[in-house]
Amino acid sequence: MAEIRVQNLRKAFGAFVAVQDSNFVVEDGEFFVMLGPSGCGKTTTLRMIAGLELPTGGQILLGGEDVTMRRARERDIAFVFQLFALYPHMNVRKNIGFPLLAQGMPSAEIRGRVEETAKLLRIDHLLDKSVSGLAGGDRQRVALGRAIVRRPKCFLMDEPLGTLDTEFRDLMVHELRELHNRIHATTVYVTHDQMEAMSMADKIAVMNHGVIEQFGTPREIYDRPATMFVADFIGSPPMNFLGFGGGLAKGAKEIVVQGAKVPVPEVREDVAPAEMALGIRPEHIRFDDGSKLRGAIYGTEYLGTTQIVAVETVDGIIKARVPAGIHLSPGEQVGLTLSSARLSLFEKGSGRAVRTAMHDQAAEARHG
Repeated sequence: MAEIRVQNLRKAFGAFVAVQDSNFVVEDGEFFVMLGPSGCGKTTTLRMIAGLELPTGGQILLGGEDVTMRRARERDIAFVFQLFALYPHMNVRKNIGFPLLAQGMPSAEIRGRVEETAKLLRIDHLLDKSVSGLAGGDRQRVALGRAIVRRPKCFLMDEPLGTLDTEFRDLMVHELRELHNRIHATTVYVTHDQMEAMSMADKIAVMNHGVIEQFGTPREIYDRPATMFVADFIGSPPMNFLGFGGGLAKGAKEIVVQGAKVPVPEVREDVAPAEMALGIRPEHIRFDDGSKLRGAIYGTEYLGTTQIVAVETVDGIIKARVPAGIHLSPGEQVGLTLSSARLSLFEKGSGRAVRTAMHDQAAEARHG
């Protein structure tokens, strides 16, 4: 396996820029996910890494070698597509072994590699079955097997679970991560599904309009979103935003939102955008009758041990994740208290974070 290094990667189709100066490193043996909505540039980036698209600018290094302008067949990578692209007239054994047959490998070695790969994927009992009669999850395992059997430097996967139903997708998310833990393959995985990304990734790059808005571990991206887009895209429900005008002076320890004073860890430098937004995750809100930040219960979503409660305020709907045992009625007035250690502050214009939750180690130590 090998490290993948992308430097100032850019792709333009005429006047439209699909990928804008992307920079990231996929470490050897890492499971790296590119996450974002449709049309954000993640698949275009993957295709450039694969050699299926040539970049307009920048470099792609694979195992320290510059492969930017090499053809796909010269890069020693394996690509798993959203559509399985299996050969329906071949059985499972022949589908998995086809890449080795195309390379002219001896039959005995092909047989051994195919059986080893099928056992790894737990489909060795299906080797002589026709692929056309297999369930979706098993067909995806065959497609993975055809990639794994080559033992390439890295695996590139473009929404490989997108056509599976929910039950099979949940199962394959677990199995893909387990497979990665066993073979330690350098993997770049593209998806628009945050559940897949948060469940499998060692590192995530969140993309929007061709730009990588944030790069980091799932925990970093969830707890410390770099932009309002990331905060809104990650999380179910996503982060709440409450607007307030004016900036923050150095040394400020509270802000006023809807007439209520909200304590924040001390501001270390002046922040002076005209419009700002306070961000808070639903699980960091609690009900407090004494709070001046108030609203009316709009609706609830029961989740067993917890419930998502939508509260209608003058700033719009705020969602809180609270214990299931709290009984609430539509229209009931409630007060809301926000965990000061878990607040993020954003510039509304640029969307960038000027302070993220648990911003410094001292705050984290104080609040646990």
